[in-house]
Amino acid sequence: MKQNHDYLDANEDSTSALKGQVLLLQLKGAGYAAAFCLALLVFILVLAWVGRMLPEDSRFTEDPTPFSYDLTLEMPTLV
Repeated sequence: MKQNHDYLDANEDSTSALKGQVLLLQLKGAGYAAAFCLALLVFILVLAWVGRMLPEDSRFTEDPTPFSYDLTLEMPTLV
């Protein structure tokens, strides 16, 4: 049985070797991007699951720092 591991048929000319290497690098990058997107999706789903596991009362409680969003400016008085 012949052991032929030249899947890209790159032994004949250099342009097909370059095309094959570029294709494999693109597929590798696409795999990394898919892994990153899946990891991000899993993180978001876990965060949503933790939010749903909180007690119902915790969603309707008052803000612990009620004045942190109060950004009213006091107008200076002219004398």
